[in-house]
Amino acid sequence: MSALATAFAVMLISSAATAREITVQEAIDQVQRETSAKVLSVQTLRLNSRKIYRIKILTSGGQVRVLEIKADQ
Repeated sequence: MSALATAFAVMLISSAATAREITVQEAIDQVQRETSAKVLSVQTLRLNSRKIYRIKILTSGGQVRVLEIKADQ
């Protein structure tokens, strides 16, 4: 295995080891920080063993939008 391939494999393993699942509150906080919008509702979905938070927001312009945040960031 080349040195580059070894370094890449180590990066993949270490990033997988440090990955963690965010909570629904962390997802809400992230959306509010990034959009400055009002959160209207939150759903937790499971798609193929992955957890996704579906967050409905009201923008400052009065538009309703739905954002999906992956729990395993």
